[in-house]
Amino acid sequence: MRTKIFSSLFAVMTLFFVSCSDDEGNGGNPQGTGTLSVQMTDAPFPYELIAEANVTVYKVEARRVSEDDDDDALTTSPYITLMEEEIETNLLELTNGLTLQLAEIEVPVGTYDQVRVYVKGVNVVLTDGTVYELKVPSGDSSGIKVFIDPGITVVGGLSSDLLLDFDVSRSFVAKGNISTAAEISGFNFKPVIKASNLSTAGTLSGNVSTVEEETQIGLFGAQVSVFAADTLNTTSFTDPDGNYAILGLEAGTYEVVSEFDGFIASDTIEVQINAANVTTQDFILEVDPDAATEEETTEGGN
Repeated sequence: MRTKIFSSLFAVMTLFFVSCSDDEGNGGNPQGTGTLSVQMTDAPFPYELIAEANVTVYKVEARRVSEDDDDDALTTSPYITLMEEEIETNLLELTNGLTLQLAEIEVPVGTYDQVRVYVKGVNVVLTDGTVYELKVPSGDSSGIKVFIDPGITVVGGLSSDLLLDFDVSRSFVAKGNISTAAEISGFNFKPVIKASNLSTAGTLSGNVSTVEEETQIGLFGAQVSVFAADTLNTTSFTDPDGNYAILGLEAGTYEVVSEFDGFIASDTIEVQINAANVTTQDFILEVDPDAATEEETTEGGN
């Protein structure tokens, strides 16, 4: 059974790029512009040892692909600044679809194939109050480069959405014994961000619960894992009410399973994700009698 462990601290930072022109005629501008809106979010992850995961984003740029007949491409930088101000956030406060807008700006129409995210002030606060300040390998100077493949096209009068997933489980690497907060000696920050085109992606959401005395109760911290072709695609964890939401899944068929310590893992369920839509999948988990027996045996042995 795929179990939840501290090293699978999974969170995502998402940036939505939404573009639209001021009017159908592009205001007489032969180049044309669209509005680029940037938001940020984070998905749930285990709270046992981590109280805060703080990041300050102070600049975001997007690279526009040059066109052969674009004379300006020879003299101007392909990077367009989307925002340039310090926005500090605790990623753990942005869960299950909640977002924080970073920028909203008009940009030239065209195709964009890379985003650079500049960050600083990265730190982790443990539940015992210990604070670890983390070094940013490149995000504080040249930016964290995120390639968009295929590139996303901004068209005048239409909307284009891009989702950036900030994978905290792979970006924040704990050092020392991770069994307890007291035995953690620090973290290494190795940012990992994945881009998804929201115009071809959808959302998976639902609830994970159990039944006690004929009453359905949401499970806080239950893990929901999404697999594509038997490969783990992403993971999320439920909030205090047992709800979860996973953004930016490319349209297609996935296998989903939910599990929680002390409970029997759910059956693997096939779900269909549709572009720009929300697919709902709930789970009801049963208490694992073997886990209860093991706990009683351990207590008896003490």
